[in-house]
Amino acid sequence: MKRSPLYTRLYFQVIVGITAGVLLGWFYPDLGTEMKPLGDSFIKLIKMMIAPIIFCTVVTGISKMGNLRDVGRVGSKALLYFEVVTTLAMMIGMIVVNLVQPGGGMNIDAHALDTKSIAAYTAMAKHSGTAEFLMSVIPTTIFDAFTKGDILQVLLFAILTGVSLTQFGDKVKPLVDLLDMAAHSLFGVIGIIMKLAPIGAFGAMAFTIGKYGIGALQQLGLLMLCMYATCFLFVFVVLGLICRYTGFGIWPFLKYIRDEVLIVLGTSTSESVLPRIMVKLEKLGCARPVVGLVIPTGYSFNLDGTSIYLTMSAIFIAQACNVQLTWGEQLGILGTLLLTSKGAGAVVGAGFITLAATLATMGGKIPVEGLALLVGIDRFMAEARSITNLIGNSVATVVISKWEGALDMERMQRVLSGQQVPDDEPAPADAPGTTGDLVQAG
Repeated sequence: MKRSPLYTRLYFQVIVGITAGVLLGWFYPDLGTEMKPLGDSFIKLIKMMIAPIIFCTVVTGISKMGNLRDVGRVGSKALLYFEVVTTLAMMIGMIVVNLVQPGGGMNIDAHALDTKSIAAYTAMAKHSGTAEFLMSVIPTTIFDAFTKGDILQVLLFAILTGVSLTQFGDKVKPLVDLLDMAAHSLFGVIGIIMKLAPIGAFGAMAFTIGKYGIGALQQLGLLMLCMYATCFLFVFVVLGLICRYTGFGIWPFLKYIRDEVLIVLGTSTSESVLPRIMVKLEKLGCARPVVGLVIPTGYSFNLDGTSIYLTMSAIFIAQACNVQLTWGEQLGILGTLLLTSKGAGAVVGAGFITLAATLATMGGKIPVEGLALLVGIDRFMAEARSITNLIGNSVATVVISKWEGALDMERMQRVLSGQQVPDDEPAPADAPGTTGDLVQAG
């Protein structure tokens, strides 16, 4: 099969967009900051589609399982996997930040910091306890969940709807088929929107460099280096071993999802590829019901990169402000973050809010004002954590599919080896139609 020219491939176009954005923001920072609407508009277009896609996919996935016991089993396995892997991520982050000591010697007086830039986050943190988080999962109305685009709220409603439909059997088959057709259409819209990904990546990167400058990459550079190195270590060692145990290699898998990784790099949010990664995982060989349950849930409960960021940032602030933490206190931070980090990827700035809420539980031991140290580089660190979140959730879906016996291993090996799966070859478990540039297998 003749391969398409390089310039027509999405990953190449995104690389060009990112490079152009960096150069514009570097040499013409004022003009670069004006490109912000391009990145924001692309992300808004994607977010516009997330709620209906999650609803249709989860409802049809649960309905086609037909057995509530199957739904509960998949959900339980997913949550167990998420908890184990995110705990590992936090522990690795804690070990690295203690070994490297990126905040050591900064001798920051927390009371002298300008906290205006974090005032909104610390105010929201006062209302972000465990009880508030659990209550926030329940939408005020059904329509409120869709208008706000809250993933957890939409997921809750979708699960309840899917569970309800399983009780009526063939009576509701026309409704399930209608939702299935709607999913086809929505994924088609995503395919159109993704053609704008290079422009969105260009605008987001031009704004970031223009706003914070290349100097922001140098200031507090050791913390950023630790963050990127830890994410690299986590992906290639922890997730690499998990992949090997499951029967595939991490590198071919990353090559397969490289388009999505580059889009996340440009936009600094993994939500920008949520619908697209669901399609590619189905194309890879994962059963649609498993993909429909694991990916949306993972976007709130399996935030590996965010877990690394939260642990390292909390201890970094303590080091910078000369706060001595015992191992017991650090383990206490880890335990708190295991609860507060759930849902931390659902809204913009949630990482800061979660970190502020966690520091507040320390009774003033670590100054919340220290968050001001991270403002200038948070956008750059967001890229590392978002990419790690994406890879972690993608691997989790394959692992749980294999665990469930819902993974076509022969198909996956063909796709990962670079073979093109014919468009007319059905994906597992009635996956939505996936043709064209949206699901190129290489």
